[in-house]
Amino acid sequence: KRLRKRGRYPDVDKRYLISEEVCEGCGDCGLQSNCIALEPNETRFGRKRTINQSVCNKDFSCVKGMCPSFVTVYGGSLRAAAGAGEQGIDESLFAALPEPAIRARAGACNILVAGIGGSGIITLGALLGIAAHMENKPVSVLDITGLAQRNGPVTSHIRFVADGDIGVATRIPEGSADLVLAADLVVAAGAEVLARMSGTRSAVVYNAHVAPTNAFARNPDLDFDSAGMEAALAARTRADGVLRLDATRIATGLLGNAIGANLFLLGAAWQRGLVPLARASLERAIALNATAVEMNLRAFSLGRLAVSNPAALEALLVEPQPVRLLASGRETLDSLVADRRAWLTAYQDAAWGARYEQLVRRVAATEREKTGMSGALAEAVARNLAKLMAYKDEYEVGRLLGGEVLRRQLETQFEGDYRIAFNLAPPLLAARDPATGRYRKREFGAWLLPVFGVLARLKFLRGTPLDVFGWSAHRRRERALIGEYEQLVETLLAGLHRGNHALAVQLAALPERVRGFDVVKEAAMEQAATARATLLAEFAAVPLAAATGEVVHEPG
Repeated sequence: KRLRKRGRYPDVDKRYLISEEVCEGCGDCGLQSNCIALEPNETRFGRKRTINQSVCNKDFSCVKGMCPSFVTVYGGSLRAAAGAGEQGIDESLFAALPEPAIRARAGACNILVAGIGGSGIITLGALLGIAAHMENKPVSVLDITGLAQRNGPVTSHIRFVADGDIGVATRIPEGSADLVLAADLVVAAGAEVLARMSGTRSAVVYNAHVAPTNAFARNPDLDFDSAGMEAALAARTRADGVLRLDATRIATGLLGNAIGANLFLLGAAWQRGLVPLARASLERAIALNATAVEMNLRAFSLGRLAVSNPAALEALLVEPQPVRLLASGRETLDSLVADRRAWLTAYQDAAWGARYEQLVRRVAATEREKTGMSGALAEAVARNLAKLMAYKDEYEVGRLLGGEVLRRQLETQFEGDYRIAFNLAPPLLAARDPATGRYRKREFGAWLLPVFGVLARLKFLRGTPLDVFGWSAHRRRERALIGEYEQLVETLLAGLHRGNHALAVQLAALPERVRGFDVVKEAAMEQAATARATLLAEFAAVPLAAATGEVVHEPG
């Protein structure tokens, strides 16, 4: 990847995109590849996956995941500056920016750059060192990578020293950082970086985007809440020394490449007067680096704009039209049911959607009557019954891959002359790999799109004797889950009271764990069945007296 960025190795004219609608969020692609380019995509149907094209190293191991959501894109290019409008960014915005007063410490100044391997942290430290040499300023640059190659913590210690002070250690001492440039929040909030900061001395300019760690590959439901990390940084920063920027979103939207976030952060820090170097020196160092010079200079200028005229920057960020799966704000039960009923009607027919709504409404009424509480159980049933009733068979995958949402995904991310292909393992055509037990995936060209249209129109065959896809044991198991869940809900309603309400909600939400396709989904089914048996026993064991007593059963 590093050689490709410098134009010294041929780039692969190929990328992958994950269909938001088809993706189940199972995380099998992450398990197969252990790749940090696979990032969480929060949608109204739960967490799915998306590929950060700026980080992808193009080894394409993620496509080994047992999932039909991967679409190959040949040719074309990433859509750059999608949010800047057709006319691009008006350069007069940058020309009008004021030159800041340098507030960095006189003589000696310590800058700590923190990020992850493979994201340009060492390059950023080198740029600062080169710019300092241009001004004949004594400087040392120490890069600490440890075992990090990709996605591991990397820091660069840049120390500007007073003339003649040759005895200064190259590593920034504890409590001595004047500026922390945090390209990655997880690394910056770690003990190593926090130890270099001081609540009376340090300033921090950080990227609010939380990049996934290796743990995300093993835990698809990993918590990405950044509040604790941001609070830890603020506690080690001097008054008015914190600048929070959504650098990844801005770099991706205006530059078409998330790597631009690093120079964006540097530009913001410089505009705040926190970097003791002249702008001309920094810009010359960027040019000498001879890699993506135009993009990096633009990123630096955008960072300056973020500090001096944030409203102008936000005005440039015309967000692309969202696809239907974008997560909305807090839903009411009525809006949730209406949304899922419409989805199930499109999936099968109006009767299928009506069957869904009737049960959810009955759950809501019984929950109010028996517990005096409203919402949690009905919402769990509303989400999970719809999930089971819309299992992704060949008819549904065809409908989704041939649909409007995927087309708009492609148009949002790519431009130019490109062609697409699909990576599928149709059970009627594919053989299982004897070593893994998985169907072998094959690539099919765009000629398959009309076939998808035919499959979508044949959805009326679903579940009938003429449904050849439904004859498999896996499809029969998926259909059986619907009836089993409806029976579970009847059991919960019959025995429901305030004392076991929380357990009922947990039981109703179990299908959230059943994700993926084929063997991945079957493994999840087994795990959910085990959890169901345990929770059902607990549910039945809670006496009705607990509903009125002072001590209410807390699962756990």
